[in-house]
Amino acid sequence: MFSRLFNASALTIILTSPLQAADDISKQPWSEIVEQAKQEGQVVWYNWFMQPRFRQLVSGFEQEYGIKVTIPDGTDDGNKSKFLAERERPEGDIDVMSIGGDNLAKFDIGTYFAGPLDFLPQFANLRTQIDGGDSKGYAVAYWGNQTGLAYDPTQIEEKDLPQTFEELTRWIKSNPQSFAFNDSRGGGAGSAFVQAAVRNTVTSADLAASNYAAAWDWFKSNSNDYGFTASNADSLTRLNGGEFKIVAAWEDHLAGLQQKGEIDKRMKFYIPKFGMLGGGNVVGVPANAKHKAAALVFIDWLTSAGTQEMLSKEMGSALVNSLAKSAGGSIPIEQRAFSTERLGAEQSVQIKAQFIEKVVLSQ
Repeated sequence: MFSRLFNASALTIILTSPLQAADDISKQPWSEIVEQAKQEGQVVWYNWFMQPRFRQLVSGFEQEYGIKVTIPDGTDDGNKSKFLAERERPEGDIDVMSIGGDNLAKFDIGTYFAGPLDFLPQFANLRTQIDGGDSKGYAVAYWGNQTGLAYDPTQIEEKDLPQTFEELTRWIKSNPQSFAFNDSRGGGAGSAFVQAAVRNTVTSADLAASNYAAAWDWFKSNSNDYGFTASNADSLTRLNGGEFKIVAAWEDHLAGLQQKGEIDKRMKFYIPKFGMLGGGNVVGVPANAKHKAAALVFIDWLTSAGTQEMLSKEMGSALVNSLAKSAGGSIPIEQRAFSTERLGAEQSVQIKAQFIEKVVLSQ
């Protein structure tokens, strides 16, 4: 539940019974929440990726509201460990917590997070389900990401890009060692391509029965013709160096490396018609957050149409506010129709494990 302390003297009571000395912030007018946020003056956001760039981009929020945003260094696993470790504390260090949509099922979302957030001014335009996860309204998507194929237009023209899985198979055979994807243990782009292969080679009946043999046969029969890299970054580095013409990649990862000058800006990205996984991350307010009002105002800003357009243009994220429009940094909107949902959590784990066992380790 969202709560605001009446005064400092209530702290002793709060430590033992938080709800007895608190009123429900969700019932306050939004203007009062904003004023309280300004009084709190700070918000701590635990976000595990692209931290230096986010620290730059949140300056717009800081200037607008006079609220300082702190983004500590940390990994995804490290942040989640801290989040869980301090869950029983009366007040934690985390005001806003980022979680991958595919990880939502691992948390008791209604216990760990304050909410629901349905009183946010723009809630109707936001997503609470993403990447196979459902926040049940306790968190909202702020970052959409998309897997697809990155390519070098000096090596292959747009009109020649493979679109169906059959076309990709023929292209791989005709252009050996020109296509690559990464080990799924080294990043999600590889896992996404493996899932795409499963969806396109395995019948619906076999998929329902968790029989993926047709997919493993496809990988084995083409193993001499495709490249296999160590990680998401390794794929893009080798594409950039001219070793490959097409690689499985994340849209936002490619854009981020291009922004930093690590990958040439000539490299392009597309979602093939055979479909590639689209995912994303959510933000929520931990139930024991110290600066709840500031957290709410920050989340409202982060998920606003204007901020979403900025993140898309500057960092290559996929839009997750229905009012946001492409700001020039995204792929053509019609390609978004080829984005696919992640298979269920249990099935995704099975596919990843079997791919390593039956394809990677058997060669």
